Amino acid sequence: MYSAQVLDHFQNPRNAGEIDNADARIRIENPACGDILELTAKIAAERIVEIRFRAKGCVSAMACSSALTEMVAGRTLAEACALTREELLEKVGGLPEASGHAAYLAMDALQALLKNV
Repeated sequence: MYSAQVLDHFQNPRNAGEIDNADARIRIENPACGDILELTAKIAAERIVEIRFRAKGCVSAMACSSALTEMVAGRTLAEACALTREELLEKVGGLPEASGHAAYLAMDALQALLKNV
């Protein structure tokens, strides 16, 4: 059902937690399924130097959140803004149709975080 990448990110999440004194912070919820994602980031010289996540939700939500933080850590704000949902789905090896909402949640959170910088 889930790809090896999804299961790896779920079982071994990267960048889990919260950054104290974060430069940007966002919390969003998917009202349809109840998944919640919080992102915190440290920004310096227009670059995401550190990003962490806290998520409450399904396997896919946890995996997409973890993968997203790996993908944007170290990128410039412009590079992070240009990240696409398709790139995230590729990173996690795809998602079952019923779990596609998780990638939207992660991408929506990223875009909201970048607007708060």
